[in-house]
Amino acid sequence: MIIINNCGIVLYLQPYILQTQYMTTEKVNLRFGILTALIVLAAFSRIIPHTFNFSPLGAIGIFGAAHFSKKWMALFIPLAATWVSDLFINNVIYAKYYPTFTWFAEGFYWQYAAYILIVVAGFFIMKKVNTKTVLIGALASSSIFFVVSNFGCWPGSTYPQNFGGLMQCYVAGILFVKGTLMGDFFYCAVLFGGFALAQKQVPELHTANA
Repeated sequence: MIIINNCGIVLYLQPYILQTQYMTTEKVNLRFGILTALIVLAAFSRIIPHTFNFSPLGAIGIFGAAHFSKKWMALFIPLAATWVSDLFINNVIYAKYYPTFTWFAEGFYWQYAAYILIVVAGFFIMKKVNTKTVLIGALASSSIFFVVSNFGCWPGSTYPQNFGGLMQCYVAGILFVKGTLMGDFFYCAVLFGGFALAQKQVPELHTANA
């Protein structure tokens, strides 16, 4: 039986509406938790010995841009995971290289600027998640990091402070491009592939409101 009060509210449907809202919130929380956990685990995987520039940090930016519906989350969660893992790595794993507690490593602003640009690029590239866009996203991530990080190494370096010196800096950085590409493609495959498998097992993860 449907009962309507003087204000026209369908009282009978209120419990159903509240239950639906609760279930939707639970789904969003579950999706948000899984996405955040994957990003944090990937960021901390840097404690595992690896080759130069083999890193998950570009991939977590592309992954966040693809799956968080709120842009501030796509920017904040990967950056926060990066910073917290940096704190652990710099002050625990490599503590002997830093005489005092290190909040930020030297030149961090260039690296973080690269990560922000990677996420922004992801907003445009990852409007649809499929193999093609993931590959393009990984390649874009490596390209952005190469351009920004090497530009950041140039000012005040031993390279001539002119266009020729900048080009020399970029040429020297080519040595590390292989590791960057390997890291971006590997971690994109793990993150996107792992979450896709999780979505098949847990349909609630398909909600787009996290």
